[in-house]
Parts: sequence; structure tokens; C-alpha cells
Amino acid sequence: MKALYIECKMGAAGDMLTAALLELLDSPEKFVEKLNNIGIPKVKYILEKAEKCGISGSHMSVLVDGEEEGDGHRSHHHHHSSLHGIEHIVSHLDIPEKVKGDVLGVYKLIAEAESSVHGVPVSDIHFHEVGTLDAVADVTAVCLLINEIAPDEIAVSPINTGSGTVKCAHGVLPVPAPATAYILKNIPIYNNEINGELCTPTGAALLKYFASRFGSMPEMSIDKIGYGMGKKDFEEANCVRAILGESAGSTEGAVEISFSVDDMTAEAISFACEILLENGAKDVFTTPAGMKKSRLGYNVTVVCSEDKKSDIIKLIFRHTTTIGVRECVMKRYTLEREIKTFSTKYGEVKVKYSKGYGVERSKLEYEDIARIAKENGFSFSEAEGIIKEEIYG
Repeated sequence: MKALYIECKMGAAGDMLTAALLELLDSPEKFVEKLNNIGIPKVKYILEKAEKCGISGSHMSVLVDGEEEGDGHRSHHHHHSSLHGIEHIVSHLDIPEKVKGDVLGVYKLIAEAESSVHGVPVSDIHFHEVGTLDAVADVTAVCLLINEIAPDEIAVSPINTGSGTVKCAHGVLPVPAPATAYILKNIPIYNNEINGELCTPTGAALLKYFASRFGSMPEMSIDKIGYGMGKKDFEEANCVRAILGESAGSTEGAVEISFSVDDMTAEAISFACEILLENGAKDVFTTPAGMKKSRLGYNVTVVCSEDKKSDIIKLIFRHTTTIGVRECVMKRYTLEREIKTFSTKYGEVKVKYSKGYGVERSKLEYEDIARIAKENGFSFSEAEGIIKEEIYG
């Protein structure tokens, strides 16, 4: 499985992500030529070699009417665009429809953040810094590069936001800026007291839109490494690092939430478990337990991702009688899964294929086999054998 890991120890901005991803290509210069012909008005991309703290990498410069974008994080071109204006620009670009959808998806994340921060409808938002042509260029470049690299999984490290304040169109704001902080909700972030804005709204939105998960680097064999350099100099190398390779399977952070109940019926517990699974829990199971005063009860265990934890806990308190839950943070190793549908003389049957860590297996979906057994008067094992013979021969 092709895996991409993006390391954000010095935050992320659109130009840094662009340069890091370009370094993963066999011919980055040819891709830059392609970028310069997609039709963003007045924009020219220039890829340059750069070095930070002895590390060699690349920096992407974006020229608008021959002028370079501000300081690498905040643009000083004061053209303000609405979401409708962005949609108009993107609709005329010579890029695949899927990539156009990705570009607008990133901008919608930014628009929602600005709408929440300023208390106005999305339709009334003007993007200021992230609405300028150089920002459109950054977002479009990253979306095209992700489409070109086509990773099966994109993992992103916890993001260093920087600290202090930043000057923008609305005045002097704390770091992370309010819109950036909103976009980064439910994403692991930190700052190590570096003074400055390390993660921009554009960088945050791109990472949130494309990331399969946030956390540690997956177990993988490395094929290529790219370094995208920012303009500013710090004691630490100011870069985004992109690592491309093959992973044995999927590794993700997981949270195990457990609680105990002794005053709920089995039906009520079953209903609560169904609600949790429908709302993002990856697994839910119960274990009989002896409780206080010799009462019989259940331990309930729920596994979910970090970003779903808050919602899952709220649902637990709403749908069960527990007055407290326990949390354990862990890693979750999974095989990659794909469901294929086969047409048989008994109707369509779904098969789940799993692979990774040197293992491959397949399994017929229970619901389809059960339906075929009921409709044809077969036992479950008879139906399973018949369908296996038809599909696998």
C-alpha cells in the first residue's frame, strides 16, 4: 500500500507543502511547467533549491504580476475574494474535475472557519490573505500533486502551530490565528515556543482535507523523501518533510473508552451499542461482570479514533446509565479492507477482502448469505458453500 507521511514539526504552509510534494516526483521541473499552464491568471510558479540548517530541499515561489507572495506565510496582495469568486477561478482551470472538487473542498473548510470566527454566513465571507491568487496557486498545486502521487493513505504528524502573534487584515491576532485554530479542532497540535505563525489557514485546511489520520508515522519502507522549505530562518530547520513509501498495513491512533453498568436491560445496552457504532465507533463489545453488592452487570468497551472521542463520550452518557468512563490511548493495527460485489444467480453478494502484514483473506458478507439461505430454503452453511463455489470456482 502506498503511504504518504507528512511531518509538520515546523508547521505547514501551502508553499512548503507544494515544494515537499514536488520533491517526491521523478521530474519536478516538468510538473512545474504543467502548473504554469493550468490557467491561474497572472500567476507563475518558480521552484528553487533551498537549504535550512544544512538540509537541502526546495522552495516554491509564486509570482503574481511578477511580484512574489509576502513572507511565505501571509500574502500582501490585497485582493479579497468570495467563495463564489474562488469557484469562478477554479471552474476555468485546465485541471481534472476531481482536483477542482478538491480545491473547492479545501476552500470550504476555510470558509466555514472564517464564518464561525466572524459570525457571518459563508456566502458573505471574503478570504483576505487566503483569497488571493497566490493562495489559490498553493491550494491548486497541492491538490494536483496529491492527485499525481495518488497515495492510498496520508498520515500527518501532530502540527506545530508556533506561538506569539501575527499581523493580518483584521489586526494583530494570537497564534494560531482564530481561523487556523478552528480548522485544527480535533487535530493534535502543539507549540514549542518558537515565536511566529508556523501553520497558516491554508496549510491547516490542506492537511485536514487530505489526511487519513493524524499521529505517528506508519510502519513503512521509505521510497522517497521531500523537504519543502519556508522562507524564515529559525534555530530548527524550517521545513515540511514528506515521506513516501510502502506500508505493510494500516496503523492508526485509537482510544479505548470503557465503562460499567448494572442497572440496564440487555435490550437497552444493545440499543446503546448500535448508536455508538452508527456514530463512528470502530468497535463495541460487552463483557459480563460481577458488580458491587454482588449485582450482575456488564463492562462495555468502545474503540474509536481520537477525533470521535468527544462525540462518543457524549453518546455514552446520553444512552447509558453510567456516571463515569475510563480512557486508554493505544495504537490500532489493521489490515487494508476492500469490498467487492459479485453477481450470482441468487443475486448480488458482497465479499470483503483484507490484506497486509503478509496476510491476505476474504470473507462473504453475512447479510447476503443469510438472505440467500432464507429465500431458497438453504441452511446457512449450504448457502455459503454454493456461493463460494460460484464465485471462486
